[in-house]
Amino acid sequence: MKSIKALILATLVAGSAATAVHAAPLTTEQANSGVSAVFKQMNVPVEAPFRTFAAQIDYDAAKPATAKASVEITTASFDIGDAMYNKEVAKKEWFNSAQFPKATFVSTSIAPAGAGKLTVTGKLTLKGKSANVTFPLTVKAAGAKTVFEGQLPIKRLAFNIGEGEWKDTSMVADEVVIKFRVTAAPAVAAK
Repeated sequence: MKSIKALILATLVAGSAATAVHAAPLTTEQANSGVSAVFKQMNVPVEAPFRTFAAQIDYDAAKPATAKASVEITTASFDIGDAMYNKEVAKKEWFNSAQFPKATFVSTSIAPAGAGKLTVTGKLTLKGKSANVTFPLTVKAAGAKTVFEGQLPIKRLAFNIGEGEWKDTSMVADEVVIKFRVTAAPAVAAK
């Protein structure tokens, strides 16, 4: 009798695990996605992209609270539009790309915030420093694809971006907005 009860219990546990709520993995469409930093240099607005990044998103529109996201950005891919400046921002005073080649974001929670909106919380790690951040995200369907857009304001000095003489915020403002747009489609099932 005990073995029948154990078998029934095991079957129920296995059945509930099989029906557990999971978000669906999506594949990022790099050509229609982007990450950039917006800041002021000598009070002039500048927007510069990161040319290399990877986003992993698990998302089900019917169950947004089960979503997960992570982003990895190659810091040396920051493109200000001039090869000399690009080399400069990869140096120790700025991104220190040799020691910290990647900036990362990993979500810890994603909550519905109204139609087409989510509130994302997670850990941002940049130049070896981590901070918990929260930001709004818009989500919209584009055919079979899903488009995620958002902006994350940060203070560059909190992450030691701009050391030494570059701590002076009259040249480069402390306020930076990380803007992103990720277009993703359902992952193709392996055959």
